Amino acid sequence: MTERRRAVRRVGGILVAINAVLVLAKAAVWVESGSLAVGSEAVNSLTDVVYSLVILAGIVVMTRPPDREHPHGHERIEPFVSLVVALGMVAAGGAVLWNAVLALTAPAATVQAAPLVVAVLVASAGTKLVMARWLRRVGHEQQSPVLTAVGIDARVDVLTALVAIAGVAGASVGLGWLDPLAAAVVAVGIFYSGYDVVRENVNYLIGAAPPEELRAAIIDRALAFEEVRGAHDVIAHYVGPQIDVSLHIEVEGDMTMRAAHHLETEIVTAIGALPSVDDVFVHIDPRELGEWKPDEGVTRDDQAGSQNA
Repeated sequence: MTERRRAVRRVGGILVAINAVLVLAKAAVWVESGSLAVGSEAVNSLTDVVYSLVILAGIVVMTRPPDREHPHGHERIEPFVSLVVALGMVAAGGAVLWNAVLALTAPAATVQAAPLVVAVLVASAGTKLVMARWLRRVGHEQQSPVLTAVGIDARVDVLTALVAIAGVAGASVGLGWLDPLAAAVVAVGIFYSGYDVVRENVNYLIGAAPPEELRAAIIDRALAFEEVRGAHDVIAHYVGPQIDVSLHIEVEGDMTMRAAHHLETEIVTAIGALPSVDDVFVHIDPRELGEWKPDEGVTRDDQAGSQNA
């Protein structure tokens, strides 16, 4: 098993354990405090447990090695797992918002801001802050959209826990409307988290182009070889969380087939070393055929933008 597979599976198991502890702690203080904001936080954490289990199941599938039916591996399922996470967030946000609206139109409930309640919420905020930073780092290192998605959710959870503390404190001193209002803010935070995850992962699913700086790095690596006289039809796009690259390079027409093959291999290796790049396809054109096409970021070494017959 590769290092990426081990890292992603390890993170999945840790997520399940941490979120399970948080939901039990929040549910306990919810009963004690009677706070809708705390109850909303418990629902949020319960959703975290559910999607953590989904993620763990998805991780088991997507970290399987390539096989005959899936020669490129199973990583392309990862954006779908991330969208399941987003749907769970939206569902939880809808439930919390509905309860908050009902509470705002009903008589204010009695809320107790016991030290244990505040302590649990503060501990939750601190835990989620550490998780958000950790998941952001691991997600970036392992090029994992699902871990990045969970990191986004953890970051929002920090805010929602702090808002819940404010709601409990306000309601306990007679501002009963502040508790359901805090719950509504928690719901908005959950919705935003889900939206952020969907926005990122849709790009993976529809084959969007990667950031422009990556395309520029691809071109720079191709043109770094002195035998390359030009490049065109440079296409990079997401296939799941990974990037496939194809491009045409121009060389002198009298280059031997052996030399052209060696050059192609070196270019594939150089571009494939870029982060997130999976497959690289290089087509070699004799420049005398005049197939060069103007391409942003690419100039020909003799006459930029011209055709050579």
